[in-house]
Amino acid sequence: MLAVISDLHLTDGSTGTTIATDAFSIFAEHLRDMAYAASWHSDDHYRPIEEIHLILLGDIFDHLLSTQWVDESPQHVHPWDSPQDPTFINKINSINRAILARNAESFAVLKHMSTGEKITLPPATASGRPAMNAKRLPVRVHIHYMVGNHDWYFHLPGTAWDALRSEVVEALGLANPITPFPHAIEETPALQAICLAHRLYPRHGDIYDGFNYDPQAGRDAATLGDAVVVELVNRFPVEIERRFGDELPSEFTLGLREIANVRPSLLVPVWIHALARASCNSTQQEAIKATWDELAAKFIENPFIRRYDTLYPLDRVDFMQSVLFLSRLTSLRSFSNIAETFYQKFWNGEVSFARHALNEPAIREGWANYVVYGHTHEPEIVPLEVYELSDEKKLSQIYFNSGTWHAIHAMTLAKSTYPRFVPRHTMTFLAFYQGDERKGRPFEVWNGNLGWKP
Repeated sequence: MLAVISDLHLTDGSTGTTIATDAFSIFAEHLRDMAYAASWHSDDHYRPIEEIHLILLGDIFDHLLSTQWVDESPQHVHPWDSPQDPTFINKINSINRAILARNAESFAVLKHMSTGEKITLPPATASGRPAMNAKRLPVRVHIHYMVGNHDWYFHLPGTAWDALRSEVVEALGLANPITPFPHAIEETPALQAICLAHRLYPRHGDIYDGFNYDPQAGRDAATLGDAVVVELVNRFPVEIERRFGDELPSEFTLGLREIANVRPSLLVPVWIHALARASCNSTQQEAIKATWDELAAKFIENPFIRRYDTLYPLDRVDFMQSVLFLSRLTSLRSFSNIAETFYQKFWNGEVSFARHALNEPAIREGWANYVVYGHTHEPEIVPLEVYELSDEKKLSQIYFNSGTWHAIHAMTLAKSTYPRFVPRHTMTFLAFYQGDERKGRPFEVWNGNLGWKP
């Protein structure tokens, strides 16, 4: 049995709320129930499974969403500075330890799962039934961490990074060695073998997002998406507090804490405008708009951003320059065009990455039945292909997205005088079964949503 979760985005707490420890306890309970179900086999006999593999499919830690980057001291560094510079390493180390401290109870649940303390099963009787009153058997959960675009620092080589990873391995009870955590399963043959046994190909999915992955630099470098988060998403609430203190309505300042949960990040100016329109008077709205536009102007002139400016019309920098400024959002058409242009220009009109799964070598070569991506925060199940292997046997290939454990602010489909967003909390996890576990059923997906009044 193999389970997958992704995109928890656990932070140091300086940029808003994240998932509570209760979610980890709920997950452990569901994983125990799924392990019990997996212990029933096609012959209708109960034989308890002895282990579970759990893949953390990227963006579990979020080192980017921290106000520790909003720092004007002489030791100030950016995510795009040299990752082997001691000052840079110290910054990530500081954020990493703050994440470990803030989420210690949640990580303790994972560690207890890894030792067999959290998930147990009844033994089997001689007749293949669960002995419910007997001493329960521990089920170890082997936890494998793969990196995404908000925790890519775990992929960096070097002894200093090994030391940082060792703290994470210990706190979460990971099966990873302290060497670089993989971005692709091919980097870790043992994990690749586990996935092959379950006919599963997992990847975070960031490589299909041009704002959050640079094919030339690979996964060991910062991207435009990192810069948007650090210089705009993190900095704007800090700047609002510095300039206005408690002068703005609490509805706006409290709502601003959710800025990190707007996806994709380039819709943040639309979201800010909606929040200001709903809570502030016209004078305050203009002041907020001016503050954002000032930060946006500095952002566009950032030397790191200018490196991505090309001679091609409407490249990514040109696109950001056209949509980031609140002063240019003067009509409903502008609001709609931002979202539509973003998806059309850079994701080919799709929020889903399913079409990329269809082209994965693991799918084309036929050794994987399933592809799982994270990154988009939108859970999906998309059939890819069915092969008739014989008159009685078929091979079904399916794409899954593992969603997120987070708050989501989604823009409404209906047109209105200004954009509106509806929030919800969501939590998704997947399980894949091997052989005749769970009486031969191949997979299971749980997706929960909880309405939220911010």
